[in-house]
Amino acid sequence: MLNGLGGLGDMAKMMKTAQEMQGKMTQLQDDLANISVTGESGAGLVTATANAKGVLTGLNIDASIFDPNEKEVVEDLILAAIKDAQAKAADRSASEMKALQQSLGLPTDMKLPF
Repeated sequence: MLNGLGGLGDMAKMMKTAQEMQGKMTQLQDDLANISVTGESGAGLVTATANAKGVLTGLNIDASIFDPNEKEVVEDLILAAIKDAQAKAADRSASEMKALQQSLGLPTDMKLPF
């Protein structure tokens, strides 16, 4: 395309690849907002749902754990479920990023800006 202009042809190809990568990363960010993961604690008595960006989107608490004398236990179960959901969200996000990097022919251990 740009024959005879030295490395400008390679530069144009690099710019096109960079634009493609930026588009795919933007799409991935949108996709992560739509992927749900669920964390749980207390053998499922408390479940927390988050998107793959780690934003909490739902919380479900089994009514059987509501005992005024067990307030700290309930609070601990809620926190544990939220932390579990956030950990799963981080794992899913990393997995999606790794898949994107592989599809672009990039090393999977390369740190990208998000």
